[in-house]
Amino acid sequence: MDRPPTSRDVAARAGVSQSTVSYVFSGKGNISPKTRERVLLAADELQYTVNLAARSMRTSRSGRIAIIISVTNWNLASVLDGAASAAHEAGYVIEVQTLPRGREEHDQRLQQIIDSGQFEGVLSLAPMAAQRSPRGTARTTVVAMTDFDDAMHVRGELADPAPLVEMMDELVRMGHRRFLHIAGAATYPSALTRRAAYEQSIARWGLTSLGVVGGDWTGRAGESAIRALGDDAVPLAVIAANDLVATGAVRAAIMRGWSVPGDLSVTGWDDHTSSAFQVPSLTTVAVDREELGRRSIARLLAAMRGEPEPVFRESMQHVVWRESTAPPRG
Repeated sequence: MDRPPTSRDVAARAGVSQSTVSYVFSGKGNISPKTRERVLLAADELQYTVNLAARSMRTSRSGRIAIIISVTNWNLASVLDGAASAAHEAGYVIEVQTLPRGREEHDQRLQQIIDSGQFEGVLSLAPMAAQRSPRGTARTTVVAMTDFDDAMHVRGELADPAPLVEMMDELVRMGHRRFLHIAGAATYPSALTRRAAYEQSIARWGLTSLGVVGGDWTGRAGESAIRALGDDAVPLAVIAANDLVATGAVRAAIMRGWSVPGDLSVTGWDDHTSSAFQVPSLTTVAVDREELGRRSIARLLAAMRGEPEPVFRESMQHVVWRESTAPPRG
């Protein structure tokens, strides 16, 4: 094809009407998931992209969505990837806006973005109290998520400690009775909920806890915690705040001549790319941050279309069992 593909070409490839293609990319109409998938596949095969400028002139719609964050955070990269992918599938592009830290400056800049008329939707990943929620406009829909606090630390579903409870329950079934929790920084909601879940599990099973130690997310915290233990601490199950802390704990255990697993079973959190390949491979919790981005965009699009907020049943976290956990050495 010597010219850029058009919506007519996509319609022909997908075997649908041109208006159906338009509905798929505009979010209007009642399009079945099967038809939508066929149209998106045809568009991908033809490398078709929506001409946002032309659409804006024709419909007074910009085809743009702003995503608001208050501070930069490496954990947001995958969230934004998922959001961008979901927005693109719906025919939108996203623009990420980082706001000033000061509360007054933050609120003023946010309202300026909304009032600019450049965006059909504004998705704020940072929380907004009811008394300072921004005013939307006739052309701009605003949705504020509750998955992060002001410092962009996860809360809500991604701070759900259920996987920690699942790991402890299984370790108990393996025969473990002595536990240690190397916790993350107390300024993080996720660290607080996991600590509470750990302590509740200790009480529920009547286990022996060697305490809650640590206080940051580094490998050094894991090393220090294991080095500080007495020689009679093993056998022991270690619940670490994340994979870096867990890796530090494993290293310190091996340096002391303890086996992992055997003397120590160790669990982490986040499923870093290296965790499946270290020795031993690390039992951990996989967190689907891309899915959080996709769900956030789905909620914004539903609000823009006047539809009910979508309900998601599947958890974005699950335990991945690997070699670092096993029954304690008898």
